[in-house]
Amino acid sequence: MWYLCVFYHRLLDYRRPEVESLAELFAGTGSGESVEWRMPENHHSDSPFHLVRLPGDERLAAQVANRSLLVKGIYELWGHGTTYEELENSVREYPDERKLPFLTPDSTFKIVVDSFGKVISSQEQNEIMNSLTYIPFKGRVNLKKPDHKFFVMETDDYGSNNGLPPVVKRTIFFGREVGAADRHLLPTYQLKSRKYIGPTAMDAEMAFLMANQGLARPGKLVYDPFVGTGSILVAAAHFGAMTMGADIDIRVVRDGRGPDCNVWSNFEQYKLPEPLCLLRADNNLPPWRPGLKEMFDAIICDPPYGVRAGGRKSGGRKIIKGVKGPYTVPDEKRDNHIPSTAPYSLAECVHDLLHLASRMLVMSGRLVFFYPVLRGEDGVASPQFPEHPCFKLIASCEQILSYRYSRVLLTMVKVAPYTEEIARVAEERHREFRENHQKWMEEGNLHSAVFEPAAQDGKPDKDLKPKYRGKYV
Repeated sequence: MWYLCVFYHRLLDYRRPEVESLAELFAGTGSGESVEWRMPENHHSDSPFHLVRLPGDERLAAQVANRSLLVKGIYELWGHGTTYEELENSVREYPDERKLPFLTPDSTFKIVVDSFGKVISSQEQNEIMNSLTYIPFKGRVNLKKPDHKFFVMETDDYGSNNGLPPVVKRTIFFGREVGAADRHLLPTYQLKSRKYIGPTAMDAEMAFLMANQGLARPGKLVYDPFVGTGSILVAAAHFGAMTMGADIDIRVVRDGRGPDCNVWSNFEQYKLPEPLCLLRADNNLPPWRPGLKEMFDAIICDPPYGVRAGGRKSGGRKIIKGVKGPYTVPDEKRDNHIPSTAPYSLAECVHDLLHLASRMLVMSGRLVFFYPVLRGEDGVASPQFPEHPCFKLIASCEQILSYRYSRVLLTMVKVAPYTEEIARVAEERHREFRENHQKWMEEGNLHSAVFEPAAQDGKPDKDLKPKYRGKYV
């Protein structure tokens, strides 16, 4: 069955990939690729209204909607039209065998009038509900806990006003709710009420989206090699996954801001299972013993790429340059010793992350991470993403941060086991990629490209920024 999927109008690139990942989570391997999409007539792809066909029955649709962050609701579409007369004809034509089981005398129901891009007054809402007399409702109205909830959704032909995607004609939908989102978790997990956060703490909504892309669920082990204050692991733990994390800064994983304000206190605050462990570990020199592989079900992280916080690796500049040799920390200084570190370029960081994931992820495990992108003169990003022979890229979701800078959430699935031959091929691809992106992937260059003003005649050009996220087609 084709359902009407109504999205929240935000993070537009993330919407469809999230639904596909959740279909994979609840319906099994390969289900995400079976999801089909099409647009309602006269609607742009950035519209919140999409038609979707899922590889399962209504239970799958309800599970996807309830777990999703960006799906407002999924509906069995009974009819639609550009006027209420067209809507009535469309609903009348919908098969009675599909309608009548939800209109029985022993059932309760509720009708909700919703809109997008316009405001409908209370009086107009009552008039719309009273006009639905052609639908043979026989049950009782229950506004609190109805057995069935029906929606009238209206959108106007507002063109490109107010930052909304263009719709050629006014559209009215009528449908039965199959599943709805649970948005209560976002106020619960918002950063402003969290005990321990830092300047690069991941926004709660984005952390939950990343956990969905990583298919976090009970029985799965999720690892974050750049754990910081633990925002991503908190989201994964909320969905029932076991978690592990690592960070190169011992003060983050051991001390935080005191015994009652650290990564552990965040899990205690939300009454979530604590991480199995937090390691002081360097992504450039991982601590795993030789031969250990295929340990994690997902690696979900936000690598440091030098815009808000630069990457660091072990060694120190003098050791890396050979000016000073390796040293042993005396026993009496080990408790408070902070190891020397050196700058860690984005190219090296991403290469090490892919190498780690190729070894440590189980087959069909997912690697989910952010990757920075510089936008062109026309404000459009045309990036080439890092590749690895062990992985297949299944989703790339852009989040525009400024006119010159974006970050893209990459979701990769492990499709081949790690071997020494694959490691050699991956090293060759890394060298080619680094040579082609040397200009901005090295330490400091991305930061300069983002924050240096793009001036025209001494003044920044403010007219080039698009009025809304989408484009006309």
